[in-house]
Amino acid sequence: MDNNLAVVYLSILVGLLAFTLVGVFRQIFKTRKIENSFSKLRKKLEKEKGTTQEYYELGSIYSEKKLYSQAITLFQKALKAAPEEEEENIAPIYNGLGYAYFVQEQYDLAIRQYKEALKDKPDYVTALNNLGHAYEKKKLNTQALQTYEEALKFAPNNPIAKRRAESLRRLVSA
Repeated sequence: MDNNLAVVYLSILVGLLAFTLVGVFRQIFKTRKIENSFSKLRKKLEKEKGTTQEYYELGSIYSEKKLYSQAITLFQKALKAAPEEEEENIAPIYNGLGYAYFVQEQYDLAIRQYKEALKDKPDYVTALNNLGHAYEKKKLNTQALQTYEEALKFAPNNPIAKRRAESLRRLVSA
């Protein structure tokens, strides 16, 4: 009986180790892929002018690395590089720029960028959620609630907007 119990414990241990090992390798490959993209884009953009997409991708990587001032510069370059005929695809750039301002607690600038994203794409739920969050940080609870409710029109099962709207409804009606 003791041998069976030892085998069960050992099997569980091996299973946990295998699961952990798979997770670690997945993270290593993901990080490696990001670092390769980062290196290639940075080298390319140091040598020559890039495309809107390249500036946006590099800005997103800087943002992931929490290097927000560099991300802002790259998002601004992406906006400048965007040809007029491609302007309907710039909402994610404005949203990324807004996020970079938001995490630096520059809420007015963040709000302005999120609104620009929504001008381009009014049903952009991520930008609506971000705008609502920025309004909350500025203690503009009524505007935040309206923004979350707008997000729920486009995505009724949006968990962030649902949770925040419920909380704000209680706060605003009190």
